Amino acid sequence: QVQLVESGGGLVQAGGSLRLACAASGSIDSIDAMGWYRQAPGKQRDLVASITGGGRITYADSEKGRFTISRDNGKNTVYLQMTSLKPEDTAVYYCNADLRVPGRLGWKTFWGQGTQVTVSS
Repeated sequence: QVQLVESGGGLVQAGGSLRLACAASGSIDSIDAMGWYRQAPGKQRDLVASITGGGRITYADSEKGRFTISRDNGKNTVYLQMTSLKPEDTAVYYCNADLRVPGRLGWKTFWGQGTQVTVSS
């Protein structure tokens, strides 16, 4: 069974930092893109950052210069280093990944359960 498990969320003061991690496990043939999304209560889930298997990175404009996405292919893990956090960054952060799994054609998208990030003022 494929799982994506996020960790590293918590409560921080404005200006602080957090490092999120998401590890993919289970029966996986390969991993293409991995990314981070966030969703505040009553709002849609929006892209924060993504990284392809080849290292091409995309950030949302509001996160450029503050957040850094990276991955460790040997550990099937994607990270999000967040600095200079603001109250408006408060949300549940979700990991996603496009995976090839045994017995299926093409890529299948998986989501983690989310980790809460709360930034106080």
